[in-house]
Amino acid sequence: MSARKDHVILVNEKNEWLGTMEKMAAHELGLLHRAFSVFILNEHEEMLLQRRAQSKYHSGGLWSNACCSHPYPGESTAGAAQRRMQQELGITCSLTPLFQFRYRAVVGNGLIENEYDHVYVGEYSGSFQTDPEEVEELQFVALDKVQDWLRERPEDFTAWFRLALPRFLDSLKASRVAA
Repeated sequence: MSARKDHVILVNEKNEWLGTMEKMAAHELGLLHRAFSVFILNEHEEMLLQRRAQSKYHSGGLWSNACCSHPYPGESTAGAAQRRMQQELGITCSLTPLFQFRYRAVVGNGLIENEYDHVYVGEYSGSFQTDPEEVEELQFVALDKVQDWLRERPEDFTAWFRLALPRFLDSLKASRVAA
């Protein structure tokens, strides 16, 4: 299967492959497709937040996790997460899969995110080379401050981040208990 960079992978409720569709058409129709979200922590356990470029096709100017996107048809989700970290942030680091979740959200511009989202975590403390077409701003924020900010101003954040953050924090807590 060729990697069509303008297509997403359509899936069912069990994340089983159904086919592919042009990315914008899938978002206009609100069809369920595979996605990923990467969370990055530094050595101080601060979370990297990305402010999406204003020019993004949706959710421009909103804060979110380190990076997120869709795997190309024929590309693994983990491989896609590594590709996007390099493209958006200019970094590589090991990623650990944490959990998967499904959500649906109207995100403006007549678009609907309907995603089966694979969430990864990594640790990175170096420098970044951001793509200005993707990223407006980056900052590391203490986990408790991220929670406070989200509670006080949820409209500052992307729809998927608002849903994923509590699960991410619960997964971190659970992994620490198990260690």
